[in-house]
Amino acid sequence: MTDTQAVNLSLALRERTHDLHEILDKRVMQLNPFADTAHYGGFLRMQLRLHAAAEWLYHDENMVQLIPDLKNRSRLNAVQHDCDDLGVPKTEQHIDLNIADSVDIGTIYQGIGWLYALEGSTLGAAMLLKHVKHQLNLSETHGASHMAAHNDGRATHWKQFKAMLDALPLTPEQREQALTGATQAFIFVTRAVNEVLVFDAVEAN
Repeated sequence: MTDTQAVNLSLALRERTHDLHEILDKRVMQLNPFADTAHYGGFLRMQLRLHAAAEWLYHDENMVQLIPDLKNRSRLNAVQHDCDDLGVPKTEQHIDLNIADSVDIGTIYQGIGWLYALEGSTLGAAMLLKHVKHQLNLSETHGASHMAAHNDGRATHWKQFKAMLDALPLTPEQREQALTGATQAFIFVTRAVNEVLVFDAVEAN
């Protein structure tokens, strides 16, 4: 494993979360979340928990000083609109929001790791959007707005975010907090997947 103090923060975050990311991706696809709208509703509930748990980071003054364009990157409203489009019951959405409210991310430096997980998911959303369009006939304007690409393109937006991370003047302790936060985010999402996708899931062959 690369010495994380000798590489860019974005690379260190990728290396620290690689195995967890692989486990998460395989689990999501195993549970076939695009089999029908009921399965996709579970996928949206997982997204709601994640985005709601980290929403405060996009508006925290100290965090915005570190990463200036954060407010324009939040996708919580889009996720909530998608939940409403799919008819995810409000009672279930409230459960998810309450769970999100109970999450203690900790310091803003741990929050950097959570943001890495959230922003990185925009790249994978390109492939997921194809499944949603083909299998469920949904789109960026109905049911899958949280998967829409940014105006400047997914790759460009992600590169800009990584560049901002790599330019942060973090101490070794703050850097380690960021790595810990990313790990926490992936563990949280994987737990959410197993809680809201598994019950009605028809596992793919």
